[in-house]
This record gives sequence, structure tokens and C-alpha cells, in this order.
Amino acid sequence: MAQSVGIKDVARAAGVSVGTVSNVINRPDSVATETRARVLSAIDRLGYVRSESARQLRAGRSRIMGLLVLDMGNPFFVDVARGAERAAREDGLGVMVCNSAQSASEESEYLALFAEQRVRGVLLTPTDASGRNIASFRRHGIPFVLVDRVAEGTTECSVSVDDVAGGALAVRHLVDAGHRSIAYVSGPPGLNQVRDRRTGALNALAEAGLGPEHLRELPTERLDVAAGRDAGARLLGLADRPTAVFCANDLLALGVLQAMYAAGVTVPDDLAIVGYDDIEFAAAAAVPLTSVRQPAVTMGALAAELLLEETEVETTGKRHEHRRVVLQPELVVRRSSLAAR
Repeated sequence: MAQSVGIKDVARAAGVSVGTVSNVINRPDSVATETRARVLSAIDRLGYVRSESARQLRAGRSRIMGLLVLDMGNPFFVDVARGAERAAREDGLGVMVCNSAQSASEESEYLALFAEQRVRGVLLTPTDASGRNIASFRRHGIPFVLVDRVAEGTTECSVSVDDVAGGALAVRHLVDAGHRSIAYVSGPPGLNQVRDRRTGALNALAEAGLGPEHLRELPTERLDVAAGRDAGARLLGLADRPTAVFCANDLLALGVLQAMYAAGVTVPDDLAIVGYDDIEFAAAAAVPLTSVRQPAVTMGALAAELLLEETEVETTGKRHEHRRVVLQPELVVRRSSLAAR
């Protein structure tokens, strides 16, 4: 095995002290030009790479930010990660992205890993409805920001979208199109986002003078295309099938669309469909999908900026106040919901 090159090897090759090599790496302006060039030449020739773990031990600060999301198979969370990574990179940090797969136990394991690695801070979309995982992680004293979830107290920051408003946008659009029997393919009922979107849907029905019986909920265990296909099959089996369906995210909506296509049900003439998130695939579907757009990249970037602000209080001296940022959703209408009734 090739032996790792250390800072002492660089110092020996350049004919300088270890301290001088350290200054070239960390404070290059403090070293004479000729000496700096000699050290950099030795670093290049030997292939020396600075030990980040050793640097962290000396500085007591990590250059890594953790990001734990529900499902990296969902393009929405890919966009959240893109926004967070962009903001972190501008501050010289990297992002460790992890996927809880909507599992409370996996979420717990990843939070423990973040604590072991002493990351600078964590961006978290929680899946554990009990709150035990967050309570346990909080004891480590590592700052974190909730993403796509409103912080219920003032103990941490959060960046989210008004999902009650988003659910209302979706169902109000369907009611305005003449639909009076609507299904809600909801995903796991323990998720706050799922519950809030349902609340918004019921609010829109109430505005139109329609009771909750006009919304038939079809819960699913997951928020993916396969779960959407399963919900679509159940929808097809209903004797009094609704004329429209609102799905808690676009992956579910795409699964429902696939089930309808396979059964010969025409969208939107026989069934109107509205999704949520407005992922890239929504516009590219066989029947372009109406969806409630969330500003995912902005959400990730704002969350990262709040976390950086909190973690840099000691170095900048600036005061940090925990705050909740709530962004507004937008309805993007496409062909999947445009049939006249």
C-alpha cells in the first residue's frame, strides 16, 4: 500500500519547518514568495492532501453540514439539496446528504452519525412523528434547521411552505372546474405536510359550501410512484368513483396517472389529477400534470443560510434569533385538470 504523505514529509522536501508549511496552507500571505513557491512545489510533487479530520480537531469546527431528507428519490428533495449545497459552498462548506427513506429508525441512525462526526450543523426534514429523534439529537448541542416543516417552538429555525394554502389552491381549482367528488391520495398520515394539505383541501371545500364528505381520502404508506399506482387501482375499484383526485405529491400523482392510462381511463376527461411539488417530470408527463409548486431550491438555500448564521455567531459576533420562514406555494395549471365539466 502507498504510504500517506504527511506535513512533515513536505517540510523535509522543501527544507523548511512544519510551521512554515502550515502557514503556506492556512496563511499564505505571511510567507515569503520564494519560500511559498518552494513549499507549494513540494506539495504538488509529493501529492500531499491536508488531513481535514486533524484540522477539525485543532480548530474544533467542522466544514461539513448534514442534510437529512425523507426521500432522495423524490426530485423535490434533490432540488432542496441543490439549494443547500450552493449556499454552503459559498461559505466554504460541504454537504453530507443522507436519506431517511421515511423511516424513523434510519433517521435516528443518521442523526447519531452526524453527532459522531460533529458536523457544523444539520438541515432536517423529520419523519419521526413522535419527536423523540429530534429531542435526542438536541442534547448534542449541534444546531439544526427544520426544512419543509414548521418549527412548533422557538428552539430552532425552520423553512417551509404554507401547505394549508397549497392544499386549498389545488382543491379550489378542482371545485372551480365543476368537481364535487374529489379523492385525496394522501401518503403517510403521520407526516405534517400530508395533514396540512388535507386541511387546506377541506378549507377549499368549505369555502364552496361543500362538506368534508366530498373529499375521499386514500392514504398510502409511502410517497412514491408505486404507492400512487396502488392508490389508482383502489380508486378504479370504487363504485362511486370521484371525478378528480388531488395527490400529496407529484410522484403519487404520476403513479395514479399510470394506473389510469393502463385501465383506459382518460385524463382529464374521465378523471382530473392535481399533484404537489411541481417537479421537473410533472411538465414532461404523458399528460402534463397540474401541480402546486414549492420553491424547493430557495427553501434549501434559505435553510442553509439560517444554519450558517447560527453556527457563525462566535466568529462574527452577530446576534442570531431563531425564526420561522414560511414560503408561499403557487398553482401551475396544465392539461391533467383542464377538461370542461
